[in-house]
Amino acid sequence: MSDARALAESARRKADESTRVVRAFVDDHADAFARCAADVAARFEKGARLFAIGNGGSACDAQHLAVEFMHPILEKRRALPAVALTTDAALLSAVANDHDFAFVFADQLRALARDGDIVLGISTSGDSPSVVRAFELARSIGVLTIGFAGRDGGRMTSVADHLFVVPSYSIHRIQEAHGVALHLLWDLVQVSLGAEDVL
Repeated sequence: MSDARALAESARRKADESTRVVRAFVDDHADAFARCAADVAARFEKGARLFAIGNGGSACDAQHLAVEFMHPILEKRRALPAVALTTDAALLSAVANDHDFAFVFADQLRALARDGDIVLGISTSGDSPSVVRAFELARSIGVLTIGFAGRDGGRMTSVADHLFVVPSYSIHRIQEAHGVALHLLWDLVQVSLGAEDVL
């Protein structure tokens, strides 16, 4: 068993690595975040809704993002219509059982989404079949697709209108960078809609 000193050093090393990955990711994508935020804000102004999707830890990130939009942490910021399509266990299991898990988000978007809406999908590999199929369906009906991926972006590179890739093979580093980026995107959308830039 490792001793406490070695474990403490491991924690510091991993925190340093996380900081480097996040900083490089934001530096590389800051201009793209700004363009994406302006695009999302313009759609919200026209009555769009945002649908967030992902699997596993990315499902949790999708739910977190939906809460940020629907229940802003700053009272002067606007609540915006956003929902995570990851929360209805009965529906998800019904689609997976009767059809195929790859369609758990696409089937929901087919029934709920309309031209002008937004879908934000998170996949650490960029290859999640359920996210890719949802994006394919979304683009066919005029829904803006925003992807957060890792590694080389995977299949999401061909189906996302805006794509943010963390060039790492560590799932933890990818998820950490996604968490920061999702907060930044929420903030930049709010600022684009006229909120004070205070965070």
